[in-house]
Amino acid sequence: MKKRLFAALLAGTVAISLMACGGSGSSSSSQPAADDAAAAGTEAAAPAEAGDGEYKIDVICKTLSSEYWTYIQAGAEAYAKEHPGVTVDVKGPPSETSYDEQMNMIQTDLGSGAYDGYIIAPLQADTVKTLIADTDAPVMALDSAIPSDKVISFIGTGNEEAAKAGAAAAVQAAKDAGWEEIKCIEIAGVQGDGTNTARMNGYIAGVEENGGDFLEDEVHYADAVADKATNEMEGIMSTHPEGVAIICANNDDMALAAANAAAKAGLEGYKNTIFLGFDGQIPAAQAILDGKMTMSTAQNPYDMAYLAVETMVKYLNGEQVEPVVDSGYTIITKDNAQEHIDKLNSYSGK
Repeated sequence: MKKRLFAALLAGTVAISLMACGGSGSSSSSQPAADDAAAAGTEAAAPAEAGDGEYKIDVICKTLSSEYWTYIQAGAEAYAKEHPGVTVDVKGPPSETSYDEQMNMIQTDLGSGAYDGYIIAPLQADTVKTLIADTDAPVMALDSAIPSDKVISFIGTGNEEAAKAGAAAAVQAAKDAGWEEIKCIEIAGVQGDGTNTARMNGYIAGVEENGGDFLEDEVHYADAVADKATNEMEGIMSTHPEGVAIICANNDDMALAAANAAAKAGLEGYKNTIFLGFDGQIPAAQAILDGKMTMSTAQNPYDMAYLAVETMVKYLNGEQVEPVVDSGYTIITKDNAQEHIDKLNSYSGK
């Protein structure tokens, strides 16, 4: 019979002003404070009482109805497949706006006592904080932070650092394309959203530190959806008919929509514009191969979920774990887009 561990949790709060999802148009997310927590030298979480190595782990996603979250599911299940003593139960509500459905899942599962540990990707972090306030079971946050001292570890993308790297690559690409005045305008997601803020901060740093000019007074908020990004791009072209070196976006859907709008307009000043997205899903990688978009900063959702289950198992086994586990990122360009597509397809057996 499996040993159910309801471990004493770390009293210190993990530094987690980390990111939420890129928006309804994007199925990715993460925390802005992953880098801050590492820089602050936050201590690793104290180990639980050592278990017997056989565990049932609950993985509650934001949804399972999008490409990104299918990779999350595949990564979690891959760990369980490689470790026969570990069982994972991966689930999620119908969409990333199904707040009540996810809340009910969390309440039901916490109350069931059926799981040794809980890995939760919160749709509403503050709500989840309330739901886990009285649990003695170990909880870890996946993809987006939960601002609670009940959370042992956050596993996800350091979005600010990733966006900064993408912006630096975009500045270099703009220089290579012949731009002398490198201005960057962002088509952003939801104003005030943690993911949006973290990625914007990364874009600002990456552009400014590499000789570009990020136009902070000209950020266009498009709620992370493609149709609004198209409208915002039309506004940018109206204001800047001469062209802009870099258009960066909070997700790939918006970046591709902006690139398509520019192509349709046919303005000379936008023929060499660098269009930078974030997420690196297959449609974006294919668009990069086809020359419809320039580059994207890809999260690694498969690795993220695999690391999350691995970190939970380590904790249940009595090992010390880090409060922030960064699953990394990859800058996708024409040079590696096909390799990236092949990698993503391999997760689903294609």
